Amino acid sequence: MKSALITGITGQDGSYLAELLLDKGYEVYGIMRRKSVVDYGNVNHLKDKIHLIYADMTDPISLITAMKISMADEVYNLAAQSFVATSWEQPLATADIDAIGVTNMLEAIRVVKPEARFYQASTSEMFGLVQAIPQCETTPFYPRSPYGVAKLYGHWITKNYRESYDLFACSGILFNHESERRGLEFVTRKITNTAARISLGLEECVELGNLSAKRDWGHSKDYVKAMWLMLQADEPDDFVIATNETRTVREFAETAFKHVGIDIEWKGEGVNETGVDKNSGKTVVKVNPKFFRPAEVELLLGNPAKAEEKLGWKREISFDELVRRMVTNDLELVKASNSL
Repeated sequence: MKSALITGITGQDGSYLAELLLDKGYEVYGIMRRKSVVDYGNVNHLKDKIHLIYADMTDPISLITAMKISMADEVYNLAAQSFVATSWEQPLATADIDAIGVTNMLEAIRVVKPEARFYQASTSEMFGLVQAIPQCETTPFYPRSPYGVAKLYGHWITKNYRESYDLFACSGILFNHESERRGLEFVTRKITNTAARISLGLEECVELGNLSAKRDWGHSKDYVKAMWLMLQADEPDDFVIATNETRTVREFAETAFKHVGIDIEWKGEGVNETGVDKNSGKTVVKVNPKFFRPAEVELLLGNPAKAEEKLGWKREISFDELVRRMVTNDLELVKASNSL
């Protein structure tokens, strides 16, 4: 039986990956940070099927211990300070976790079990001010946030350990991927959750930042399959995982509201733009400049051709289905929490 160690197991991707690996017969270990209140996050339903180890990405000794306990054949590094906006408020913490933390994990593997296979969660935010459209594995990087910069270090140190120590180390350059398990602080979940609340009469409006920012959105469940496929390959390599489709935040909001029966009409421009319910005439979307980034990433569009050809990976969940699932889930959660 293969064993796997997942950092960030309680997050969106970690939980879907844990489910996938359990289905494939793996012994699954996951790293959790110790908190005053135990929080199993998205793996609460799996806690009796997986082995949880207390460790921290900023503490290399704890990661070495985690490797010794798990003796993992595959290590998936999904732990991160993953909220881009927070990276401007906490740039050093972001660097400690998203950059140096990767080195700590690679060192733990090198010391304890160098034959283990390693997956690093890289990100499309490394492309930032894009140098080519669409973006692929050879597109130059130009990160536009402390998060993107820290992740770029993690990406390059993974490649460096592959070349320096002959580790089987891969990076997945994943474009935006969402799901019903996405945190409420992320714009996509903020939209679907507030749309559900507005449709139930519990809220009036959602405030957003740059409505024209374009992203390549897929479903996390599809993307964790790509992570696993990378570590089953004959040789380690880096892959872009994306849908090759891009949509604005405005389009995401339109689609979400459509799934709760609200058709939006857009009025005004820039910070004065609003989304109005065609039927009621009520404003349901407003722009709030406080949600603008200090340095914006205007367009992300990934080309997954290499992953499709070499790994046989394919996106299965469409954009519309992704949004529908998120809205449906939020409607159920909001109704349950409000006894509706």
